[in-house]
Amino acid sequence: MPDALTSHERMLRVYAHEPPDRVPLRDAPWGTTIARWRREGLPAHVGVGELFGFEKVAGFGVDNSPRYPTRVVDDTPSYTTSTTPWGTTLRNWKHTTSTPEFIDFKIVDRESWADARERMTASEDRVDWASLERHHVGWRASGCWIEAGGWFSYDAFASWIVGTERMLIAMVEDPDWCRDMFEHATDVNLKLLSMAWDRGYHFDCLSFADDLGHRNGLFFSPGTYRSVVKPIHRRICDWAHDRGAKVMLHSCGNVTALLPDLIDAGIDGLNPLEQKAGMDVLAIKREFGDRLVLQGGIDVRAMSQADKIEEEIRTKVTAAKESGGYVYHSDHSVPDDVSFSDYCRVIALVKHYGK
Repeated sequence: MPDALTSHERMLRVYAHEPPDRVPLRDAPWGTTIARWRREGLPAHVGVGELFGFEKVAGFGVDNSPRYPTRVVDDTPSYTTSTTPWGTTLRNWKHTTSTPEFIDFKIVDRESWADARERMTASEDRVDWASLERHHVGWRASGCWIEAGGWFSYDAFASWIVGTERMLIAMVEDPDWCRDMFEHATDVNLKLLSMAWDRGYHFDCLSFADDLGHRNGLFFSPGTYRSVVKPIHRRICDWAHDRGAKVMLHSCGNVTALLPDLIDAGIDGLNPLEQKAGMDVLAIKREFGDRLVLQGGIDVRAMSQADKIEEEIRTKVTAAKESGGYVYHSDHSVPDDVSFSDYCRVIALVKHYGK
């Protein structure tokens, strides 16, 4: 088969579990990684995706937040402290790539949630119509794979809105409060996406992040997942599938124990298959590869080791690409200890073994 498919056509084949012309390429280098690569030879006028042949992926999101006022609290040479539309105060570092430091949360209990809930409405001004009008036709014409973003489930609230410890305790002690937060955020998110869809701004995939595991396993029991989170996942999947769109879940950590439930809920694809957390790409492909698109699983810790990275890519890409259903991606994102030459070798190997 000639290598002439568009990204849209290639990804459609992958999600249909049919062999494409080659393994699709996607990845997420840190900003500090790209800055290093610029110093080491990545041309200033060339994007990473353009140089390495990543898939053309376009996307848009909607605003389902309470729209609390945002402001810069503190700005130093090292970091910026600011507030978010969800009422969270966080610190972002300027010269290193990291998750933010979370300093304070506005939504901490049922009372504060009630205020936030009332502010979360599906109004027309929460969709960037001007951007969609400006870009959507071009995305389709150029063969982009179009993704819509979602922000509504456990991890959104645990990591960015309520706080992880508070959220995990509530999942056990007050699951009804958790269900109400997830349900309302989902309701507003889907109403806004429905507005876009009904105006002709269709997309191929609904992609959302919901980190359900850590390095050694799940954040909570499978029973808690089935009771509190799975109904949200099923609702999202049903909504997307009714429109012919696929669903890609981003979940860090080891979520092996939930794979049957995720598939049962309707999840079509999973990334990033984190290796340091023990996600076994080959075993997952053998057991679930006919029902689940796998994206990722290439260990970034091996990228700087020529002997290890070739074996890593040869074994995983060769097996995972069989019958379609695999997209190349690092097992999370590419850190800045990976040199430009090392990453050039990674992509060359993926293209060789991903033919």
